Amino acid sequence: MSRVVDLYQKTHAIPLVGDRLFSFAFSQVAPYFWTIRPRFTVIEPNHAEVVIPKRRGVKNHIGTVHAIALCNGLEAAMGVLAEASIPRDKRWIPKGMEVSYTAKATSDITCIAETDPEQWAGDDPDLPVRVRGVRGDGTVVIEGVIRLWVTPKKAATS
Repeated sequence: MSRVVDLYQKTHAIPLVGDRLFSFAFSQVAPYFWTIRPRFTVIEPNHAEVVIPKRRGVKNHIGTVHAIALCNGLEAAMGVLAEASIPRDKRWIPKGMEVSYTAKATSDITCIAETDPEQWAGDDPDLPVRVRGVRGDGTVVIEGVIRLWVTPKKAATS
């Protein structure tokens, strides 16, 4: 089990505050994620979900969740998915994001990242992660792909 999944399961088990505790800790490792105040709600190999609360700090001039806040949420979901899914002998880095904005983000948004297990087992270093953001009523407001570059970890030298 990955360290991220293990930490999430331990904190998630704490009533009322577990998800928020993990979310805060994750945001300390990657501080730019704290701007969206993410709440990680599902972290499993090949599937992750992060809620972006609709609040003043992420709104745009028309009162919806800003496009870049949505992208930040998608990247947070992708990051925990990658950490939960990647084999121990590999490493990853994002190399690009392609998204389409499909509806107004007028509520809290659940950002979802998904892969298939066989994607992590192959030799192709280009790994697409499917991402989407969903409004409270189930409407998809953003969808796309975040491409990862997955390579073997370098052997430690003495």
